[in-house]
Formats: sequence, structure tokens, C-alpha cells
Amino acid sequence: MPSLIACVAGEPSGDLLAAELISGLKKHPSFLQSDFFGIGGPRMKELGFESSWPMEALSVRGYVEVLSNVRKILNIRRELMTRIEQERPSVFIGIDAPDFNHAIEKKCRKIRIPTVHYISPSIWAWRGYRIFGIKKAVDHMLCIFPFEPRIYHEVGMKATYVGHPLANKIPLKPNPVEAKKQLFVRGLLQYGEVAEGETLVAVLPGSRASEIEYIAKGFFDAMLIMHKTHGKKIRFLTPVATPSLRAPLEALKKEALDKSADIQIELITENSSLILESADTVLIASGTATLEAALWKKPMVISYTVPWLTAQIMKRQGYLPYVGLPNILCQNFVVPELLQEEAKPEVLARGTLEWLDHPSQVAELVEIFEELHEVLRKPTGELAAQAIADTIATYPQ
Repeated sequence: MPSLIACVAGEPSGDLLAAELISGLKKHPSFLQSDFFGIGGPRMKELGFESSWPMEALSVRGYVEVLSNVRKILNIRRELMTRIEQERPSVFIGIDAPDFNHAIEKKCRKIRIPTVHYISPSIWAWRGYRIFGIKKAVDHMLCIFPFEPRIYHEVGMKATYVGHPLANKIPLKPNPVEAKKQLFVRGLLQYGEVAEGETLVAVLPGSRASEIEYIAKGFFDAMLIMHKTHGKKIRFLTPVATPSLRAPLEALKKEALDKSADIQIELITENSSLILESADTVLIASGTATLEAALWKKPMVISYTVPWLTAQIMKRQGYLPYVGLPNILCQNFVVPELLQEEAKPEVLARGTLEWLDHPSQVAELVEIFEELHEVLRKPTGELAAQAIADTIATYPQ
């Protein structure tokens, strides 16, 4: 019976995925007495996970950004691998963070430790050749989208569709009225209870320091424009994903208040789900949070900005016309995407508010997102735990 499991999650979305996975493992007969260690976030720690390094150390995106942190990341990886070699866990589970985790997974396979990766890198969107490197690193891929296992089966890899854990946590029919009340009841609102007829706009510029650096300024400028142009009372809600992001977001809020003293911007610690459920419309950075917004059935504008060099590299290696997960999964531009030079504050503001003037289009979007929700709802923790148990049981000794 496995007694020790190594696991690495590198960002808040991975922490959420890993927590669901660990919960499933703790209920499986093969893992009832297991201990978990590696790198993780607060949700994982609540389940008894031992994190030897802060998860934020790995929360870096883009070629240019990684270069400035490479020495620190390599040191963490080397120290983690030393512990894995010494304690020999029954399995290593990489949660997203493919660039970091695949290197660990390859080393684990060399010393006969089975490897499971959860979730699949987006090889169907860009850098498809990565699948051959993944095959060298991963014994079993856990997939959160239904079209992914076939891609791995075609190259002789084991892969299982386990659904998306968010689809189990989020109700098929959200209750934005109650969510607005809860924001006040939980003491999360600086400007008091949400008034009847007041417009709530959720603004999510990202969960990484690099995203705040490149995206947040344009989002806050868009808030100023929406504040000045929207005909009704409007309030902006921005979740602060990690403590380290509060200072730069507070600085941007102060800058906005200096320009317009009556703008209402709420910086709320975590609680992104409650913020999204309560929102009337959403301005959001491309990433996992866009799928969460879709599962909350929200009209949105997706945006992203990276350094010029990073953008050029990604553009040359991309295959799909979409970057936002709702559009990728629906295979259509069901919500607008404004990227790089298109992400001008006035365009972001106009696109975000336009949804409020087209209720019939919002209703159609809700139906699309409800269908997507049904497809993604599976007993994720249970399916993932069984796939991991099977991987360990069938691993060549």
C-alpha cells in the first residue's frame, strides 16, 4: 500500500486541481494512509500536504520572465529531486507546471518511480511536438478535456479523461443575487452592500506577478473608462490571488482613485468564485480562470499581454485561432478575445460593457456554457485516484 506520494503544483489553479486530486486519493482504499510532500498551495496544505517551498516560486510564465528566475527554479528542482531519491515515494504526480514537472518526471522514471501528470499541456493549441518529450516523462496522463486522451493514445501513451474538478464544484445554475449578499455578509466589501440596480464587474488580471506587471495596468485603465461611461452605478471586484500581489494591485487602485476619487474598486482576498458568481460581466486574463467564468455562465472579455518577444515565439508555434479556454472548448469565438496591441483600455471597456446591452446574446451564451458544463462534469477525484492506483499496480518492478 503506498505510504508516500510526491506532488508539485506551481500556481493557484494547480493548487485547486491538486486539492481535488488529494481528496480523491484519501478516499481510495489504496491511499488511505498516504502522506504527501513536494510543492503546493494553501488548499493542498489544508489536506495535510507538506510543501517544502512556496508555490509562488514556480508561478512564472513566458520565455523572457523565466530567464530571470531560472537559477532559483533550478535550485528548487535539484533539492526536491534529492529528497525524492532519498525517500522514494510510490508515485510522483505533476500538477500542471509542465516545464518544471516534466524534468522531475524524467528523473523519476530513471530511478523506477512511476509518474502521473495532471493536467495535459495544451499540445493541441501550440508546440504539438512536445508530446514526444511528454511520452519520455509521463507514465499516465490525466486529462480534464474530453478530446485529449485520443491524442495521447495515438502515440502509445496511457491517458484518462477525468473531467474538470471545477465542473463538480460550481452549480449548473448559479445564484448571483445570493452571491452579492454573501459578499456583504462575509465582510468582503469596502463600499458596503450591493445596491439594487448596481452593476458589478469582475476584473481578473491574473494570478502571477508577471501577469500583474503586463496586464493589470490596462485593466485598471479600462475600469476608469467604464466608470466614466457607464450610465448606472458601477463597482469593480478584483480577487487578490496571493498575498504577494496585493501591493502592486493596491498601487494601481490608488492611481485610479487619484484620477477619479469616486471610482469603487474592491480588492478582495481570494474568493474568485464568489466574485465571478456575483458579477454581471467580466474582464479577465486568459487562463484557467476563464473556464471558471464560463462555468459560472458569465459573459466576458478575455485579454492577455506578454512581452513582445514572448508573443512572437508563441504566435509562430500556435495552431488554434483561439487562446481562451471557453472558445477552445466550444470551437468558436463565443466570447471576445483582445490580445497584445488589441488590448487597449478603451476597447476592453467597451467590450466588457457591451454584454450589458445585449441580454439575448447573454442568454444564448448561458445555454452554450450549460452544455459545456454538463460535458465536463465527472467524478474527477474518484477517476483520477483509480488511474493512479492502476499506474502503481502495473508499473514494472
